[in-house]
Amino acid sequence: MTLRIATYNIRKCLGTDRRRDAQRTLRVIERLDADIVMLQEADMRLGHRPPAFSPHLLQAHGLRHVAFDHGRDSLGWHGNAILIRDEIEVLSTDHADLPGFEPRGAVLAELRYKGRDIRAIGVHLGLLRRSRRAQLTALQQFSRHDDAKPTVLAGDFNEWFGAAHLTAMGTALRLLPAPPTFHARRPVVALDRIAVTHHFESHGVAAALTHDTRRASDHLPLVATLDLKD
Repeated sequence: MTLRIATYNIRKCLGTDRRRDAQRTLRVIERLDADIVMLQEADMRLGHRPPAFSPHLLQAHGLRHVAFDHGRDSLGWHGNAILIRDEIEVLSTDHADLPGFEPRGAVLAELRYKGRDIRAIGVHLGLLRRSRRAQLTALQQFSRHDDAKPTVLAGDFNEWFGAAHLTAMGTALRLLPAPPTFHARRPVVALDRIAVTHHFESHGVAAALTHDTRRASDHLPLVATLDLKD
């Protein structure tokens, strides 16, 4: 089974042109043609942390958000959200706080697509390296990879100096090679990453570079085409 997985820091729909345009962001997401999309900065920071765009708008773009039981209006948790195609079934969800200097979190969804079970995890790591190390260590337990379920972890890893500094993630998940995604107008750093368990074979990872993606956020979307092995 082939899957398209995307991760995108949407910066609360605030573009590099300083315009906040939810419809533009949703156009970008729709054109990724992904089955599962992990978003970062999908919610505002203050109050009840309302979503950067209303969930009902997603339906017009062929997606819906995974709901988490946290009592907020947010799309996700600490700005992390998971979008899926309508035909994907949600089996269970979880969310967690992550350690570190800044408030950070992760979201997890157990999904069923075309009769196959998949675990999807979205994350946005901290700006400080010591925080990222602690967060990656915490994710090893949160990701529940010990039961050998096919797992994809994706998000903004905020690591400027390469995959060698992300070894605290452990060995159950392997980072896929990634092109630069930041800054969107002139991408030079691979801040956004996708990692998978051994159940997946990758057929390429690419940054979506278009007129809209250069303006919709300061990050480019990252998309991977994966085969889930039998």
